[in-house]
Amino acid sequence: MGDDPASRIYVNNKKKACEYCGIRSFEYALPGDTTQEELMDLIEKLNGDDSVDGILCQLPIPKHLDEKAVINAIRPDKDVDAFHPANVGKIMIGDYDFLPCTPAGVMELIRESGIDIAGKECVVIGRSNIVGKPMAMLLLHAHGTVTICHSKTKDLAETVRRADIVVAAVGVPELITGDMIKEGAVVIDVGMNRLPDKKLVGDVAFESAAKKASAITPVPGGVGPMTIAMLMKNTVKAALVHHENK
Repeated sequence: MGDDPASRIYVNNKKKACEYCGIRSFEYALPGDTTQEELMDLIEKLNGDDSVDGILCQLPIPKHLDEKAVINAIRPDKDVDAFHPANVGKIMIGDYDFLPCTPAGVMELIRESGIDIAGKECVVIGRSNIVGKPMAMLLLHAHGTVTICHSKTKDLAETVRRADIVVAAVGVPELITGDMIKEGAVVIDVGMNRLPDKKLVGDVAFESAAKKASAITPVPGGVGPMTIAMLMKNTVKAALVHHENK
């Protein structure tokens, strides 16, 4: 909705991924002055359309709209972003249908790299509903010992230095520096920040952190592609469930 340039890039990348995977995608590019009623009517139409298995509303949306109401309106079995409260609750208890795409992508990266989470000290920096909180839950389900840090955390550096696995998802450019990284730690950088000179950087100062880490994700090109891959996975899963229930 509207003309957010970052949203346009994300939507285009998702459309390309759908095309690559053989998934049909339908884009509804709505103007910034779309009313709440118009948006809710569209969601209701898509909820009832059997040819649609997954629905997502690209965030952020214009400030005059109620984001919470939009998320709640999407049918949980079509909620391929896994933002609906019903899906969030399932993640908490570990009995889920869909996982939020970014945390799921992080877990896939860790698993594919052969890194064992069980018993490890895991520090998640950021407490958003989209990344930080579900990320902590997934690490906990994998038997990690999890600490969540945020803007009110006292002595962030000392907490991060204890971590065997660091997940930075706070949206502050290069907040986590090399001197905060334990020797041999695994560092996952979810951040994507545009500097005044247009350079794209993460929440981790890559060069200094890479000298200490045993594994580290770059920005761009690390977690981002995994997020889109997990969206495709959620969509296929939704399609299979709908097919079985017909």
